[in-house]
Amino acid sequence: MINPELHKKPLALDRTEHRHLKVRRETNILEAAAGLNAFFVTAAEFADACKEYPILFLRAGTDPEGKPLVAPLAIFGLTRGENLFYRNGVWDARYVPAMLRSYPFSMAHADEKRYVLCFDSSSPAISTEEGEPLFDAEGEPTPYMKSVQSFVEQIEIEVERTRLAGRRLMELGLLQDKRFDATLPDGTTVVVDGFLAVDEARMDKLTDAEVVQLHRNGLLGLLNLHVASLGNMRALLERRVAMNAKPA
Repeated sequence: MINPELHKKPLALDRTEHRHLKVRRETNILEAAAGLNAFFVTAAEFADACKEYPILFLRAGTDPEGKPLVAPLAIFGLTRGENLFYRNGVWDARYVPAMLRSYPFSMAHADEKRYVLCFDSSSPAISTEEGEPLFDAEGEPTPYMKSVQSFVEQIEIEVERTRLAGRRLMELGLLQDKRFDATLPDGTTVVVDGFLAVDEARMDKLTDAEVVQLHRNGLLGLLNLHVASLGNMRALLERRVAMNAKPA
């Protein structure tokens, strides 16, 4: 999954053309996310991500059958370009989304059935002079390259599972448009909208059979983690106030 705001110049990795590429593993790859106020998380990450960030859903078009899709996002800031978790080269949270940790690598569709491993050619971690080689002298993937590929392939599997989960939530009408309003101590108003969150009224109307089905397919647990994460909106606001406070 390519994120245009993160992967500025993605290229498909070619074992011949990119045989001499290396990765500077000491590079702070999270710097690439310094200006991101939200980022995709898979359903498998909700249990960890909900402890740190609000998790909201964003409309993500439709699938080939015309069914609406959504993408869950961990929220890092209250306005575009604001990341309240990255300061002075340090990520101030115990959990970092998997796709960020895999940067500068990711997967992309080559066609409807095939994926290719990609890398962001604009990343300072990519080098031809120094770092961890991606291929050996025979042009075969190094152990490091194999571990990277395994990691991003697993992420892509979870991306597809998350896509299906979101589609099911929309089919059941369990998500609705929401808005978050807050007033800062200096009187500034902050509005966060354009996202979806659980429709509590619809949840209350679920039949016993629907609840059992949601429990069995894991969606009920997913929604509970999403709801738990919403308490982090207030914490995010407090984080912004603290970071913008002038020294005494």
